[in-house]
Amino acid sequence: MKKRILGIIGGSGLYSVEGLENIKWRQVSTNWGDPSDRILSATLNRQEIYFLPRHGRGHKISPSKINFRANIEALKKLGVTDIVSVSAVGSLQEYLRPGSFVIVDQFIDRTFERIKTFFDKDIVAHVSMAKPTSPALMKCCESALVKCKIPHQVGGTYLVMEGPQFSSLAESKMYRTWKADVIGMTNMPEAKLAREAEIRYCTVAMVTDFDCWHPDHDEVDVPTVIKTLKQNASNAQNMIIEIIKTFHAFNPKDDPANDCLDTAIITQPRYQSKKTIQKLKHIAGRVLKK
Repeated sequence: MKKRILGIIGGSGLYSVEGLENIKWRQVSTNWGDPSDRILSATLNRQEIYFLPRHGRGHKISPSKINFRANIEALKKLGVTDIVSVSAVGSLQEYLRPGSFVIVDQFIDRTFERIKTFFDKDIVAHVSMAKPTSPALMKCCESALVKCKIPHQVGGTYLVMEGPQFSSLAESKMYRTWKADVIGMTNMPEAKLAREAEIRYCTVAMVTDFDCWHPDHDEVDVPTVIKTLKQNASNAQNMIIEIIKTFHAFNPKDDPANDCLDTAIITQPRYQSKKTIQKLKHIAGRVLKK
């Protein structure tokens, strides 16, 4: 197995990581445009890691306008093999209270404005998303949360809505009937693109509020979310440091992202244009014809 390098994608409230060494913000160009921000390269205990603020520092990019393809390719170009995505979410379940974390293992994608694949011209690929997250990364995140004594749930379904508006009451109640655990705006198509890039992926969702279904809580608003975000950010920082320290102890053998492109590309080689192959070289160069 090739050298494993960890990437962290930070969501709302998480725009940098404290306690790292050899910090440098790097500009990375991609075939899909500019990523959300420069990417922080750093080390901890001589472990190389990369961090990308999903909305940009200062939170300048709306969920629907995030260049997810550029973000994933930028990390892939830097050699990232595993991504832990940290995301702020609302709770759809009574037992998931603000301040708790959820290690997500399933998604429901309700977005509709976003390009969701690298393979949208000349070359067609169909990767499996049956098991969208990495078992090894999930175990690593669980271990970190236990060590940091952060309340959490292992396993859960993240419903990804388009946004940027919060849910209507009717929508929120409907999503609860679907047995979704949390709701947010950013992990799709991020998880799908990571799979297409053969990058192992895991989401840790930080609950900031109850979605508007809850009869005993006020409607979701930004000040309420920000208050809990600040509390969650400190826990997230501690969790990330612990994940970096223990990352290599969790073996990703038989991970669903490993070599998944071997059986995904359906376009016959003679119809694959050189231009598209060149554009996809960082994402799928391993399997496309030379």
